[in-house]
Amino acid sequence: MKCPFCQHDDTTVLDTRVSEEGDVIRRRRRCTNCDKRFTTYERIELTMPVIVKKNGSRSDFDGAKLRASLMLALRKRPVSAEAVDAALKNIQEKLLSSGSREVVSGQVGELVMRELKRLDKIAYIRFASVYKSFEDITEFQDAIEEVGQDRKPPVK
Repeated sequence: MKCPFCQHDDTTVLDTRVSEEGDVIRRRRRCTNCDKRFTTYERIELTMPVIVKKNGSRSDFDGAKLRASLMLALRKRPVSAEAVDAALKNIQEKLLSSGSREVVSGQVGELVMRELKRLDKIAYIRFASVYKSFEDITEFQDAIEEVGQDRKPPVK
């Protein structure tokens, strides 16, 4: 760590403390050259991958846009805000854990569909109809049959 006063490369750590939330480390340092003291903070920096759209353009990941898409599909459906937050967190964790710097938009769409299918079958069909650009009623029927096959038979 360079000293902010004299730009010397050698500093010593005098004290290290973790924040109450546990997400920041505070270090008190002393320069071995000029003997001045200063504080540094370490934070985790996670960067979401860039989204590559169908037309080849790239855009930064937008969590608000993802939430808006989910909420539109879930409009007037009995799904709690906590469940939506958990679905968003799952999608973001999968994108982060992929380790990719870029992700095609289709992968994000598939992750959204997987979460919606788990949350609410009607919302899944709504989203799929737009995402997959259904052209006729048979595509709706196929999607409905697919959702129906996922249901567990009633327990007797």
